[in-house]
Amino acid sequence: MDKRTEISDLGEFGLIDLIASKFPENIQDSTEKGIGDDAAVINHKEKTVISSDLLLEGVHFDLGYMPIQHLGYKSVAVNVSDIASMNAIPTQITINLGLSNRISLEAVKAACKNFKVDLVGGDTSTSTSGLVISVTAIGEVEEENIAYRSKAKDKDIICVTGDLGAAYLGLQVLEREKQVFLTNPEMQPKLEGYDYIIQRLLKPEARLDIIHELRDQNIVPTSMIDVSDGLASDLMHIAKQSGLGARIYEDKLPIDQLTYTTAVEFNLDPITCVLNGGEDYELLFTIDQKDFEKLEKHPDIHFIGYMEKGSEIGLVTKNEQWVPLQAQGWNHFKD
Repeated sequence: MDKRTEISDLGEFGLIDLIASKFPENIQDSTEKGIGDDAAVINHKEKTVISSDLLLEGVHFDLGYMPIQHLGYKSVAVNVSDIASMNAIPTQITINLGLSNRISLEAVKAACKNFKVDLVGGDTSTSTSGLVISVTAIGEVEEENIAYRSKAKDKDIICVTGDLGAAYLGLQVLEREKQVFLTNPEMQPKLEGYDYIIQRLLKPEARLDIIHELRDQNIVPTSMIDVSDGLASDLMHIAKQSGLGARIYEDKLPIDQLTYTTAVEFNLDPITCVLNGGEDYELLFTIDQKDFEKLEKHPDIHFIGYMEKGSEIGLVTKNEQWVPLQAQGWNHFKD
């Protein structure tokens, strides 16, 4: 069995040196100086976009079922996703870690190579209340290609990538098996057959592929956001900031078959899970109708509705009934 390296044995500077040694070469040409000075030096030729997220043990993740290596990957992915949602290309990240001694050094990993970003700095500290991860992501984009939430237009088509609701159902499975384990530690978790939805929760992927494909097609979304708090909540952000209403259709919403059957197993409405689940990190965006033909045969972009004048934001059911949408996704300050 490999010897576990304790952070307390290394100290802060030893830890920083070891982290730096794992990222010896910069991927991005815009990274002039990374780890090693008081601040990084970045030379962007275009507009710079910056996003930051905080992940707290016991609030955003549970180490009872979140593998630490997946947590490192996810902490980078969710920030890269924010950069992508501005139609920008991520280039650098910084990571701040608050660690307790029960976290081994081998567990501190990130996903820089996967997303082609450079780790250029950060900070480390002890933590008396569990693991704390704060990541700041930096990217660049030409001014004419920036996608804000507030620029959607009347009759723009609402698009979403991938499928929705899977991460939420993955969480339900893991929480159920955790409760079974707490009741009887001799019971083995029953996770077989749920691989896809569990993966969507534990190791989400930022949809940089879509950003590159949109650029290849010379398409600039009129607005965009990533689906982190739930489709309904995030669509409402676009609609309200653009001063418009929005209409989406139940039969157009993308849902994986496993997500659907697991929702039924948990006595949950599958469409409610799609609308309010959150943590899918797919891209929700609007396009001008003239761009529809360029994307209509794309296998992973779904056209779910359109923007319209007014302030009503709702779902048209399969029975052609209008249901006003409510923001019921993740609320950071709700008990």
